[in-house]
Amino acid sequence: MPLVHRNSLVATLDALDDALFFDRPLSAAQRDQISEWIISRLGQPGSYRGMPAPTPEDFKTSAQVFTGEWVRSGAGLGHVLGEEACRALILLKSQKPEVKAALKSASAEMIRGLAEDESRGGNAGLYCCRRCSVALWRHLAAGGLKNAERRLAAGIRVLKASRGENSRWNTFPFYYTVLALNDVGLPSARAELRFAARALERAVRRPASGDKYDVRRRALIERVLAKV
Repeated sequence: MPLVHRNSLVATLDALDDALFFDRPLSAAQRDQISEWIISRLGQPGSYRGMPAPTPEDFKTSAQVFTGEWVRSGAGLGHVLGEEACRALILLKSQKPEVKAALKSASAEMIRGLAEDESRGGNAGLYCCRRCSVALWRHLAAGGLKNAERRLAAGIRVLKASRGENSRWNTFPFYYTVLALNDVGLPSARAELRFAARALERAVRRPASGDKYDVRRRALIERVLAKV
């Protein structure tokens, strides 16, 4: 199965995340190849704050994040994929100088954007909408940007205040949020996963559909329930 889909950042990140999530080994050559293609999207039309941009094909249709929730607006797609692409570059750990320089450049404008938003009274752990904020948390949890622990803690406080019925959070994309929390090493993140446990237990008892998003969600649920 190819990892680089040259006409789609959505498909490339989805294939890479699938390999990383299920612990399929990647060679150094594969890591460099994927990294080099991702940085080729820097500054392209549709880029959000200088991060890697979706392709023209990506903008023709709505897209789904790794856990299946939809991203339907062009601006949302640019932001979510930009955060996810920077996260991917961090996890790929390419040692090529051009990749490191590109990641630093891609991060710099987003760091400025976060600082500007916070200076205007914005919450340190949120940026744009709830879905975009979860993408930001994924980027922060991978070690990107600055003040990651402070920003994640602030975001999770908002998440806690958004608790609703049926062990879910109001306005946050449920499985994508669980996916992000699973990578955050804070006690407050684990507390939110415990809050969601009943919803996860109900979900895993439903008949399996067998599509890739259902497979991923079930694997995620098993991992979360095993540690909470």
